[in-house]
Amino acid sequence: MNAPKPGVPAAFRFIPALASRSRYKTRLSGEIDFRLQGIYANQNAVQFPLRLITPVLVALACSQCMQTGPYSGAPVHFDTSPVASRPPGSVPVSQLYREVNLKADMVKRGTHGRKVYRPMTPRYITIHATENPSANAAQHALALKHGALRSPKHPNGGNRIGYLIWHFTVDDHQAIQHMPISEQGEHADFDGPGNRLSIGIEMCENRGSNLRTTIERTAKLTAILMKKNHIPLSNVVPHYHWPRHGKHPPNKNCPHFLLDNGRPGAKWRWFLSRVDDYYRQLE
Repeated sequence: MNAPKPGVPAAFRFIPALASRSRYKTRLSGEIDFRLQGIYANQNAVQFPLRLITPVLVALACSQCMQTGPYSGAPVHFDTSPVASRPPGSVPVSQLYREVNLKADMVKRGTHGRKVYRPMTPRYITIHATENPSANAAQHALALKHGALRSPKHPNGGNRIGYLIWHFTVDDHQAIQHMPISEQGEHADFDGPGNRLSIGIEMCENRGSNLRTTIERTAKLTAILMKKNHIPLSNVVPHYHWPRHGKHPPNKNCPHFLLDNGRPGAKWRWFLSRVDDYYRQLE
């Protein structure tokens, strides 16, 4: 194995090869079976009983990417003013890594969303929005590690493993990796190419966060993943791109704040331009 390059954060070294007391139970639109168990979380070296973070985990089950119906919330507005660019080929990959502020907080292999090993050579990158005002990236990581996001299995279309999982969650402070990009997630279209061939990135929308900063961080992460995996810009797609057979509507309005009337349009093209700008900056 080649030694990691200096300046590349340890978390990103996973990328090329990668590496109850509560009886709350609910079903949302027939898609989510959300169960909480009596567990404890360690964040920033402080122990928090799950009962203190249960409201956050419950909110996660209500995320837009987990609902079957169209987005019905208020329109989301954010700053789209131009950002000063850097000359093409002038930014080391290690520098963009640092700007992304990536951390690895992996779901343990063999458990929950990674209980079945399904290898993948990624050909696409799928962009999602959590539509969850109550949780940042760290709280989503917590839910995934504890198997809190459940979805009923269906042999003829539907979730394949009984859990939801994706590769990265991004907020306005950091990006967190949940599973290797060499493994399939369960975030897009059941047994379709969105799950079998794409890296899933969720963007947080928690209250008080800066959505534009989250979008820019996501664009940087996407550019790095494109570079590392030889994925063209044309294969960076919204969740909307992948129809879910048997669902109505089959195409989700996701990420809703980057779509126009529920479809890719000017806002999505603007986001792709941000990804392309960071991609061109890379050495």
